Amino acid sequence: MSVELAASVVSLRGRARWARPAVTALLIPVATAQVLVEEPRWQLVPAYVLAAVLVLAALYRLLRPRQPMLRPALRSAAIAGGLLGLAASTALPVLVPVFTFPRPSGPYGIGTVTYHWVDQDRPEIFTADPGDRREVVVQVWYPADRDDDAPHAAYVPDADALGPLAHRGGLPSFTFSHLKYVRTNAVPAAPVAAAPRTFPLLVLATGLSGYRQYDTLGVEELVSHGYVVAGIDHPYSSAAVVFPDGRRADFDTRMTDRAFADAILPHIAADTGFTFDRLTAVDHADPAGLLTGRLDLARTGLFGLSLGGEITGMGCLRDTRFRACLSMDSWMPDPVVTTGLTQPTMWLTRDRDTMRQEGWHQDDIDRTLNTMRAVFDRLPADGYLIRIPGMYHADFGDTQLISPLLRPPGFAGPLDGAKAHHIVNSYVLAFFDRYLRGRPAPLLEVTAAHPDVLFEKHLPGEPTPR
Repeated sequence: MSVELAASVVSLRGRARWARPAVTALLIPVATAQVLVEEPRWQLVPAYVLAAVLVLAALYRLLRPRQPMLRPALRSAAIAGGLLGLAASTALPVLVPVFTFPRPSGPYGIGTVTYHWVDQDRPEIFTADPGDRREVVVQVWYPADRDDDAPHAAYVPDADALGPLAHRGGLPSFTFSHLKYVRTNAVPAAPVAAAPRTFPLLVLATGLSGYRQYDTLGVEELVSHGYVVAGIDHPYSSAAVVFPDGRRADFDTRMTDRAFADAILPHIAADTGFTFDRLTAVDHADPAGLLTGRLDLARTGLFGLSLGGEITGMGCLRDTRFRACLSMDSWMPDPVVTTGLTQPTMWLTRDRDTMRQEGWHQDDIDRTLNTMRAVFDRLPADGYLIRIPGMYHADFGDTQLISPLLRPPGFAGPLDGAKAHHIVNSYVLAFFDRYLRGRPAPLLEVTAAHPDVLFEKHLPGEPTPR
C-alpha cells in the first residue's frame, strides 16, 4: 500500500460536495490497510490524525446534519490547521522516504545470506560476565543470476534497533525505523551465479555506531561486478547487533572516548580474522547450502569506513591473508603507523578545507591526514592516497538516499551525492580489480582521471608524488 495514496485521498476532500462522502468512506479502509500491510510509520502520523479528524467530522455531520460544526470564529483556524496537516502528511513521506536503490552497473544479480558466529576462543571484554564470548553477525552479498521477479531483501530488517545511531545525531530513536521497508537489489538465498567457479572475497568492517548495510550502494556495485562481500556487525561498536535469539548488543557509549576506543580496537579488529576463518569453513561446507566451493580465499581484501577504516588498518597489520586493504576517511591506529603495512593499500578521504567546512576539530583533521600520510609514504607495496574535495564523512555511505533533510544540517557535503558515490565506487572497484584480479586499471594510472579528485600514487622504487 503506497504511503502517498493516503495523502492523495485526504487531499481530495473538499474539492466537490459530491466527493466528500466517498472520500471519507475511503479513509478508514485506506488507513487500516496501510497499518495492517506495512505497520504504522511515524512519517504518516499527520495523515493518520487528519484522516481521523475527517472521519469524526463526517460522523458528526451524519448524526447532527443541522447542527453547525464550528463557530465562525473557529472555522478559519480549523481550515488553516487542516491545510497544515495536509502539507505535513504530504511532505514527510517525501522528506524521509521509503526510497529505492539504483540498479548497479555490473552484469551480475545479487544474492544475500546472513550468518551468526560465536568465537569460543575469545572472551567478550565489553561485558562483565567472564563467560561471555565474542560473537558477530555477518551478512554476505554474492553474485547471482538476475531475477527481477523474485522478492528483494529488506535494507535493514532490524531497523527498529537503530536508535543509538539516531541518538548520536540528536534525532529521536524511531528516526530510522522505516528503513526496514526499503528494498535492495539483493534476493535472499538466491542461487550463486554459475560462472566463474569462484569469486574474490571482500570483508567489510562497520563504522562507529553504524550498521553493516550502511554502504549498500557501494556493496551492490562491487557484487554486481563479481565480488563476494561480507559485512560485519561488530557488537558494542555498531549501532546495535540483533542476534538470532532476539538478544541485542547496543552501542557502548564508552566508544566515544578516544582513549577507550584506541585501547579496545585490537579486540574489535580481531573480528576480521575470525570472519575470514568462518568464511573458510563456509567455503568448505556452507550450512546455508549456497557458497560451498565458491569463494576464492587466495584473493581476499579488507575495507571499511570511519572506525571500519581503523579496523581495516589493524586487521591488515595482523593478518596478511588480506591481500589488499582499503581505508575510507579514517586515521590509522598507532600500531599501524609504527609498524606499517605490507599489502597494497588505498586511502579515500577529503582535503583539510572540506573537513573544516564539515566542522571537524583540527586535531581530528591532523590525526586523520597525517597518519594516512605516514603509512602511505613508507608503504613497501603499491599505495594510493585519494582526496575528494566537497565530500563529507557520511557521503561515503547511503546518506544521500536516506533523506534530503540530512544535507542542510551538514551531514552531506556540497559535492553532488550521486557524483561522490560514482567517484568512490570507481576507485574502489579499480583498486580491487588490479590487486585481487590482476586486471588493468587505467583509473589508477591517470592522475587527472577525475578532475575533482586529488590523486597520489606511491609505487615501490618510485619517488612519492606531491
